[in-house]
Amino acid sequence: MKVLGWIMLPAIALALTLGAAWAQDAEKNPEKKGDARSEDKPAAGKDSEKPKDVGEAEPEFATVGKKAPAFTLKNADGKEVKLSDYAGKIVVLEWINLDCPWCKAHYDDKDELVKQQKKLREDGGEWLVICSSGKGKQGHFEGETLAGRIKKAGLENSKYLIDTDGAVGKQYKAATTPHAYVIDKEGVLRYAGALDNLPAQRRSKADPVNYVADAVKALLDGKEVATTEVKPYG
Repeated sequence: MKVLGWIMLPAIALALTLGAAWAQDAEKNPEKKGDARSEDKPAAGKDSEKPKDVGEAEPEFATVGKKAPAFTLKNADGKEVKLSDYAGKIVVLEWINLDCPWCKAHYDDKDELVKQQKKLREDGGEWLVICSSGKGKQGHFEGETLAGRIKKAGLENSKYLIDTDGAVGKQYKAATTPHAYVIDKEGVLRYAGALDNLPAQRRSKADPVNYVADAVKALLDGKEVATTEVKPYG
């Protein structure tokens, strides 16, 4: 037993030395004491800053008051068009189906909507029409037929965007044609819904109301958009 005791002395001394060193280190670095998960705490500085406002990010779906979702589509000329191409401008997006009776009412029976589009461009904004009709579906045209329909409606190839798979339509929750969206110069969606109150005008001879024109005028005047959402018809 005495021999064993002498053999154990160096081991005991080493353990005491290591224990003292650990205690001194703990006093100097108190964050190392306790649960090992304390190492996961962010250090002061850049990593511990308050996270950015998630409301500034683009939402998955179009939401009034939030950034309008970005997209890239090809126009009737086959050229890519990005929503970001019009950054700093008021932009109107109009979902269209030139065989839809309500779209025909706007494009075949009268030309007020085409004039409204041209007026916005003169005021420094942009108006893009988007067709989300898939192949074989009403409103889907190709080649010379598409070019002819665009010309007949008084539209422009470069402003007619094709969303054959409907991905952008789903992103914007475009449910009918026409269905319009107004985006301000900062890229925030300010209006979504019907172009106007045409059904009410026909049904009860109500006074005309153009929701898109009102929203655009408010933005041009630096004012808040009064009516931000109206159920679309079509």
